[in-house]
Amino acid sequence: MSIVRPFKGLRPTGEKVESFACPPYDVLEDSEVKEIVSKKPESFLKVTRAEVEFPEGTDPHSDEVYKRAGENLKNFEKEGIIFQDETPAYYLYRETWRGQSQTGLFATVSVDEYDKGLIKKHELTRQDKEDDRTRHITLLGAQSGPVFLTFKSKETIKNILSEMLEKYDKEYDLTDENEVRHELWVVNNEEDVKKIQESFSDIEKLYIADGHHRAAAASRTQKLMKEKNSNHVGNEEYNYFLAAIFPHDELRVLDYNRVVKDLNGLSKDEFIEKISENFEITETKETPYSPKELHTYGMYLDKKWYILKPKTVDESDPVKALDVYILQNYLLDPILGIKNPRKDSRIHFLGGIRGIGVLEEWVDNKDWKVAFSMHPTPLEQLIDVADADKVMPPKSTWFEPKLRSGLVIHKI
Repeated sequence: MSIVRPFKGLRPTGEKVESFACPPYDVLEDSEVKEIVSKKPESFLKVTRAEVEFPEGTDPHSDEVYKRAGENLKNFEKEGIIFQDETPAYYLYRETWRGQSQTGLFATVSVDEYDKGLIKKHELTRQDKEDDRTRHITLLGAQSGPVFLTFKSKETIKNILSEMLEKYDKEYDLTDENEVRHELWVVNNEEDVKKIQESFSDIEKLYIADGHHRAAAASRTQKLMKEKNSNHVGNEEYNYFLAAIFPHDELRVLDYNRVVKDLNGLSKDEFIEKISENFEITETKETPYSPKELHTYGMYLDKKWYILKPKTVDESDPVKALDVYILQNYLLDPILGIKNPRKDSRIHFLGGIRGIGVLEEWVDNKDWKVAFSMHPTPLEQLIDVADADKVMPPKSTWFEPKLRSGLVIHKI
């Protein structure tokens, strides 16, 4: 059973939603944040990226920046730009991009279930990023961004959500700078709320698609607030965290491609010869080449595209069966000397949203030597890894479209 709980959302008024809602805090460069805020001074980025209001070079993790974020959130509420709903609700959320929709909901989920492993992880977290999100949540007194969750799709839940879309009037309908349409409905009738809540009671596990640091920070925040609350009973808002939850078969994972700076001292012929020990290599006239199936890679080298296929795949282990694992452990590490892809400056990762052609640009025009195009990691593989309590290699998944920030906030 998964606790998927309604809450009293803090959200923008209908006339302010387009100027307030913004891209996620971690997908924007500083210059992009400044440009958005200059055009939209009521942007939620003043909360999620409060350093935008300080001189260039200000430490975004300084006390003054966190403090300003909290002040800005309070001011937005005082000025009537955002308000809190009076009754607990579910916030049905549909994103449509390039002709395909994913329909889920904003809700809150249990920190205790996360701590018990019922909300499954597939990534390691970094201490510094956990620290950042924990301080942000505690100083705001709110969770500003949702954890992106998925579940093994069930028709009963999808049918109930479809029923509610027809029953309720739409609260928000906006299209963002990437041509993603965001629609939101507020389901607050007590009977309908109960119907949605009960529909999730048969879901044994939820899975984190993205937002591992936000989930870990919510857990740490709960412990901090529990210690300070001598009257803690367990139903306080800090015992739950904000989530956007979607069925797994509606999510879209794009390829997450790689470019490498050099051939680790090898000539082209030596490099190809070493690859051939573990991969079948064929040249292709398709340019740029995008893999059509799992366990197939494109390689761009010296203005030519090659297709690589591993000679053996260990399907007995959900991690070893991942394309990103195979490429890392049979090519990038032993041949190109990239031991730690998280930290090695000789490798760079390019999300599939930018297209395959960008790989050619990096190799031909930016002095990088070789590029690899990847097949997207299926959601089923992510679930298999999480169910095995294992960890996926870095940069395994790239989800599109991104969730819009500021549509609903959870006060704790």
